[in-house]
Amino acid sequence: MSYLAKPKFHHPAIETNELGFTHRDYEGSISTLCAGCGHDSISSAIMRACFELSLPPHRIAKLSGIGCSSKTPTYFLGQSHGFNSVHGRMPSVLTGANLANKDLIYLGVSGDGDSASIGFGQFAHSIRRGVNMVYIVENNGVYGLTKGQFSATSDRGSKSKKGVANQDSAIDMAAIAVQLGATFVARSFSGDKSQLVPLIKAAIEHRGAAFIDCISPCVAFNNHEGSTKSFDYVRSHNAALNRLDYITTRAPITTEYEPGTTQVVTLHDGSKLRLAKIGADYDVHDRVAAMHHLHTKQASGEIVTGLIYMDETPHDLHDSLDTVDTPLNELNTPQLTPGQKALDGINASLR
Repeated sequence: MSYLAKPKFHHPAIETNELGFTHRDYEGSISTLCAGCGHDSISSAIMRACFELSLPPHRIAKLSGIGCSSKTPTYFLGQSHGFNSVHGRMPSVLTGANLANKDLIYLGVSGDGDSASIGFGQFAHSIRRGVNMVYIVENNGVYGLTKGQFSATSDRGSKSKKGVANQDSAIDMAAIAVQLGATFVARSFSGDKSQLVPLIKAAIEHRGAAFIDCISPCVAFNNHEGSTKSFDYVRSHNAALNRLDYITTRAPITTEYEPGTTQVVTLHDGSKLRLAKIGADYDVHDRVAAMHHLHTKQASGEIVTGLIYMDETPHDLHDSLDTVDTPLNELNTPQLTPGQKALDGINASLR
């Protein structure tokens, strides 16, 4: 269908990154989501983050499940690896791909229906195992593809488009990620790119399980009065923990800061996340305090956004399994079948 094809031409003075790529090199197909969908804003933030980090698109693997959110990898990073799995099974497919080739950057994109319901167990085990990935949940609180039923992240008392109130308790994906041992946990809003882009960049550079819960209003079924996932509600109840800027070891990114104290967080690779603290008493390294803060703000109807928790000494699944430095998919036959003598030694060690 020719009308879905993007034009190849661009302005000769368009901005380029360190690789000489423009933002057009990080695009995908034209979105078929509803006009104004928050998911498209998240796709734009992902493209911007990868562009600013000067990541080669072919070094990125994007994986998804089923749902509006899981359609979005088609709309960004068209030159990267991609795999669209079945409903709720993206985490296990990502884990397998990561074990086979740990040299790629793994980006898992899911939704609240995909990860908080049928895929909840898959989500939990990938987080607790410390798979080195960026796991983004595009959270709109509804099943958009099946006409707007409440999802597991819908707040108790929130109303559907038809005015029906949700009677079930909500699952807080960020709080669950902290509890399960994710070493980087954040929440953002699709309409706040100045916050979301630095968070995605920091998550990509983080070595371990990085999770971002991104509130993304559904313009068709969940952007009305009474919804706690609407644009207006999130903007008026946003309790931002920190004002973010991300500084890579390659090229500093500067910004203007409002008055307040600052905190520089050093990541595993020497890169830095600079936080202009709104609440000077909040410590992003305190897991228990993070859980307490999330529950306190939730009780008052506020939505915590920003960097919620980060461990500066993370580990990933390859550390736990003590895998070899060479990606498993690059091992040859002699390395995989070392012979009878080696097998006898292994068997002897198990007796």
